[in-house]
Amino acid sequence: MRQTIVHVALVVRDYDEAIQFYTETLHFTLVEDIYQPEQDKRWVVVAPPGSSGTTLLLARASSDEQEVFIGNQTGRRVFLFLSTDDFWRDYSEMIDRGVKFVRDPKTEAYGIVAVFEDLYGNRWDLLQLSKNF
Repeated sequence: MRQTIVHVALVVRDYDEAIQFYTETLHFTLVEDIYQPEQDKRWVVVAPPGSSGTTLLLARASSDEQEVFIGNQTGRRVFLFLSTDDFWRDYSEMIDRGVKFVRDPKTEAYGIVAVFEDLYGNRWDLLQLSKNF
């Protein structure tokens, strides 16, 4: 048996502001942006540069119940992990583009890691894994 996780849905307030943040601030690639008239929503998929794995599905909140979870889908816990081949390059570029880091870079047994927030406050790890991991 072979299975993969293809998309992770991220609840957002607005498609266009989310696309702008992910493509301009984090340099993600806009993979798909397709209007679905039968549901009056868009299918918006973004991916980190050079990635061929799991993508983010930017899903606009469609109810009051969903809106309360924008930026807090996991109770303020880090739940997205952005791996890089050059931590200090990406960290510096993200700082220059105004990304808010809530935990400073730290060297751990598994590599270098720092925690940042996206435009809604979702917490991410930026990490460069050591060669042993």
